[in-house]
Amino acid sequence: MARQQGVPMTADRLYLYDTTLRDGQQTQGVQFSVAEKAAVVRALDALGVDYIEGGWPGANPTDSAFFAAAPATRARLAAFGMTKRAGRSAANDDVLAAVVNAGTPVVCLVGKAHRGQVEAALGITGDENLEAIRASVAHVVALGREAVFDAEHFFDGLAMDRAYALACLDAAREAGARWVVLCDTNGGTLPPAVARGVEAALAAVPGERLGIHAHDDTGNAVANSLAAVDAGVRQVQGTLNGLGERCGNANLTTLIPTLLLKPPYAGRLETGVSAAALTGLTRISRQLDDILNRVPLRSAPYVGASAFAHKAGIHASAILKDPASYEHVPPEAVGNARVIPMSNQAGQSNLRARLAEAGIAVAAGDARLQRILQTVKDREDAGFAYDGAQASFELLARSELGLLPEFFEVKRYRVIVERRKNRYDAMVSVSEAVVVVKVGGQKRLGVSESMDEGGTDRGPVNALARALVKDLDVYAGSIGDWRLVDFKVRIIGTGTGAVTRVILDSEDGAGRRWSTVGVSANIVDASFSALHDAIVWKLVRDGVAPARAPSAPPAGP
Repeated sequence: MARQQGVPMTADRLYLYDTTLRDGQQTQGVQFSVAEKAAVVRALDALGVDYIEGGWPGANPTDSAFFAAAPATRARLAAFGMTKRAGRSAANDDVLAAVVNAGTPVVCLVGKAHRGQVEAALGITGDENLEAIRASVAHVVALGREAVFDAEHFFDGLAMDRAYALACLDAAREAGARWVVLCDTNGGTLPPAVARGVEAALAAVPGERLGIHAHDDTGNAVANSLAAVDAGVRQVQGTLNGLGERCGNANLTTLIPTLLLKPPYAGRLETGVSAAALTGLTRISRQLDDILNRVPLRSAPYVGASAFAHKAGIHASAILKDPASYEHVPPEAVGNARVIPMSNQAGQSNLRARLAEAGIAVAAGDARLQRILQTVKDREDAGFAYDGAQASFELLARSELGLLPEFFEVKRYRVIVERRKNRYDAMVSVSEAVVVVKVGGQKRLGVSESMDEGGTDRGPVNALARALVKDLDVYAGSIGDWRLVDFKVRIIGTGTGAVTRVILDSEDGAGRRWSTVGVSANIVDASFSALHDAIVWKLVRDGVAPARAPSAPPAGP
């Protein structure tokens, strides 16, 4: 048997293989730039995954450029491609050559393990396919690279022709593949069938050389991956946030914490992700969404904004006594945080818990608690929603408790939206905002347009935000890294009595996210109210002291 390259084989070691930059890039609407690929690589490397698949060199200019300038990593970087074509040698196949010439320590080759697919899709015989697998893997190993073979359509191929599917695995193993990966290519296999498929594969390849690559077309990609691990595989492939074609791939942001924190995997299987690195998982998940300009899924397991949110009063009361009653893992273990939302369903237990998280201690039975609850209920009757705008709730509570500093006072603002032709004779819209505030006893006037450096109109809310930040340059040390990441609008009611609710999601340089709400009959006014709360909350949480009025000049002689 050919000599194995790369990482050693250890029965209790589970290896994590990320394919966000290759299979994840097949997500509809996703296209990484070279710089974005490098940023994702650095995040994955810091997390502790073992393999990072960077793309398919030669398939597109971006992937080729990425491999030419890929950052150095502790993780093993992999280039992806396919086995050689029939009728030519591995050394003379230009597609295979492009993959090998990327110079990565790992080469992952996909080949079919389904006789029907081989004959119908490739138009070659089963024996020709076996020879292509064997020769391609042997070629990679002979060049001193670690070879990974992705057995495409394995589970369906096993059902059609068991002997042939296993022969494909055996051909890759005999040629020296370090890993033979069982692919549920169309995502239709269910966990019991995955377990049976792995058991069958063990007849051809030992478990410490088997991997699993699951798609989520039935919503079972994570469950299928765990079933495969239970059955004996020791490599798991997946993507951050479950990116991937169609319904996505196995979600590593769900799999990794499950493997590290949940029995029977925790303590039995070792991965390259440390407990300390795991606390960065939520930040990495949201970093990817930022790169892709996507709104993070609030209900995502472990890393979602609602993953540890407790709305019902009885839940909040129990959480205060025993967090494990409604939390299966501590939120801080994955870098997330417990949220006690406020709404018109809330009781004093929710309220005190939420205030405690903000560092505000109020004794049970304090009359002010009931006043805050009544204010929340009255404002929600008017269209506000505080269960999704925790920062605005905190400011409301601080105001009722007399604990809200006055950082600035808004005197007035104005927004003008103009539709005009630009220098290229194309019609564009431009918004100009003027905001007048009083800071430290002095009036300030900020003016800003919504057009960015690239000539794109970012709208009136963006213009307002930029003008307000100009006014508040005295607080630049706190709000200089503040930015808006999402904007949600909903019309409440009907007819002339309808109002607009705006919820803004903000983020700062430390990765903190917070949400604020504004309500008005005017969408711009509702937006400005939410902007105001977003800035004030950050100033409060950063411990900034309100600007003071300048001292009076000394009296004359």
